[in-house]
Amino acid sequence: MKTQQVTKQTVQRRWYVVDAQGKTLGRLATQVARVLRGKHKPSYSTSVDNGDFVIIINAEKVQVTGAKLETKQYYSYSGHLGGLRSVSLGEQLRSHPDRVLRHAIRGMLPKNRLGRQMVEKLKIYAGPKHPHAAQKPELLEL
Repeated sequence: MKTQQVTKQTVQRRWYVVDAQGKTLGRLATQVARVLRGKHKPSYSTSVDNGDFVIIINAEKVQVTGAKLETKQYYSYSGHLGGLRSVSLGEQLRSHPDRVLRHAIRGMLPKNRLGRQMVEKLKIYAGPKHPHAAQKPELLEL
C-alpha cells in the first residue's frame, strides 16, 4: 500500500464557522490555528497548505482571563524617533476586535510564505453576520 502525498491540486478544503462569544482568546486561537494548518486531517503535511477556511463571528465578545484587558499591550513602531505606539487589549477590543484575534492566531502559524497563505483563509467579523453563506460553512464546535 502506497502512502498518499497531498499536493496543492489535490487538497480538499471545507468552510467552518466558529462563534467566539464567551470563548477564551488563547484557547480559541490555538484551535483555529490548528484547523487553518490542517493538523486535524490525516493527510497533514508540513510543506503543503492543507488547512480549511475558518469564519469567526462575534469577535467583539471574546473573553480574556485575569487583568489582561488593562495590562496587555499591542505595540507598533513606525521606524521614526518617538514612533512607538501602544494600545491596550481593552481599547483594541473596542475599536478593532478582529485585529485581536488575527494577531493571536497569526502568532501560532509558521512565519514564512506558507503561514501567510494560511492567514488568508481566516475571515473574522465583529458581529454575528458574515457574507459567506454561499460556501455553506459548517459549525465547528471547539
